[in-house]
Amino acid sequence: MEELQKLPPLAWLLIAAAAVLGFLLFWAWTWYRRYRARKALHAAVTSCAADHVLDSLVPDGMGGSFHIDYLLLTLRGVVVIDLRDVKGNIFGGDQMVEWTVMDGARRFTFTNPQSALYDRIAAVKAVAGDVPVEGRIVFTRRGRFPKGLPKWTLMIDALRAEFPAADFESPAETIARFRESWQRLREAVKPSHMTAHPTKLRVP
Repeated sequence: MEELQKLPPLAWLLIAAAAVLGFLLFWAWTWYRRYRARKALHAAVTSCAADHVLDSLVPDGMGGSFHIDYLLLTLRGVVVIDLRDVKGNIFGGDQMVEWTVMDGARRFTFTNPQSALYDRIAAVKAVAGDVPVEGRIVFTRRGRFPKGLPKWTLMIDALRAEFPAADFESPAETIARFRESWQRLREAVKPSHMTAHPTKLRVP
């Protein structure tokens, strides 16, 4: 202890600088890992789409709007994605008002997202016009559904299998019609800066 007290001011300055540098390096590495994870998630969601819109507000027809995490243009039409990042075992069902999450000793619930998904699909259909519109609630790998997946719910790894990528440069009439409706949709939506739900994960 006495030896530490005898250290010159320069030594204390170097020790403090080393501590700050260590903290900054740790923070930078943590930020980079999270950034890479978000980028990988973004790529996984959009890999099945010819085009996409991230974090948008779609008019609800009554002067308001719905926040939508992802709008995807796929070979089957437009897909509305409600992206959820939930860690633990998730217990949900079509008739349940709330879904329950159990992660060790931690337990919480969140509102069944299916009803909100239907509203978003209807809003997109009203804007996009004559193009098929579907919706999926997509969960990241951190979550598990031990009792099975509810309707319209997917794990991130199954998204591309359900909506295979295709050649959207084809001059087929259906693809051209999708493109026209998609452009109308893109022009109607606005960027969303809404605060993410606790179960959401915002991506760049």
